[in-house]
Amino acid sequence: MALLSVLTPVLAVVLCLVIGFMVVKSRETETASRAKLTTKGASKTDLRPWVDQDLQDDTESPTGGKDDEEWVDGDEEEDLAHVPYSPLRYPEEKMLQRSKDFYTLLNHRRSVRFISPEPVPREVIDNVILTAGTAPSGAHTEPWTFVVVSDPVTKHQIRLIVEEEEEMNYRQRMGDRWVQDLSKLRTNWIKEYLDVAPYLILIFKQTHGILPDGRKKTHYYNEISVSISCGILLAALQNVGLVTVTSTPLNCGPQLRLLLKRPANEKLLMLLPVGYPAADATVPDLKRKHLDDIMVHF
Repeated sequence: MALLSVLTPVLAVVLCLVIGFMVVKSRETETASRAKLTTKGASKTDLRPWVDQDLQDDTESPTGGKDDEEWVDGDEEEDLAHVPYSPLRYPEEKMLQRSKDFYTLLNHRRSVRFISPEPVPREVIDNVILTAGTAPSGAHTEPWTFVVVSDPVTKHQIRLIVEEEEEMNYRQRMGDRWVQDLSKLRTNWIKEYLDVAPYLILIFKQTHGILPDGRKKTHYYNEISVSISCGILLAALQNVGLVTVTSTPLNCGPQLRLLLKRPANEKLLMLLPVGYPAADATVPDLKRKHLDDIMVHF
């Protein structure tokens, strides 16, 4: 009896610990289930507004599934011949000068929202896009489509779509902090330059390729590849004295894709109004980070 009287408090403590553990686990499971359901049924405004689901890199993999026969087997493609490569090599002094000159050129680049309606030679735009098309891409799939719009009616339709969504972004989706961060740049949902700029260049990423026989071809790292080409495009525009403002119109992709009659495997990544700067153009007096703030050297 003495032993039982000693063990009883211990057993009671153990029993309480077991019950407490079971209650905590039960609550954790319930919370996780609720979170899953909430995420599953969340509206677009409940999700992080800067993560546009239409821009996610949803590269499909030709492994598994019932539609394997719709995909091209990599083994079917011909092997590429390799050829000698001898790029220009400059003396060190010239290398240094060219690196400084190129930096100076691109350091003058600014996002410009005041664009002149003055015509720009079409051949210049063609050459700029050819330059963007030299970008590297996963397995050389070149997963980009550059849609150039100069038709005034189509440009205005694009503006209407963008402004409608952008007003909702500023008023509802973006949140107070994001809007406050943009206030110093004096931006809003009014995009007059979409009508004024002589050209709009809409860059679409191809989530996969479609061959003439209807089969699909995997486009590896398609979003990264197209993003690199966009960087080269910005440099090429600066090189010929044209300006633009990088625009990623949130939630406009599907509507613009349909307007421009692009296939379902293409997703809008960026929209660039392109032209000469307006005579009275202004830009924010921004400063760029020093080399020590952006480079780590081992």
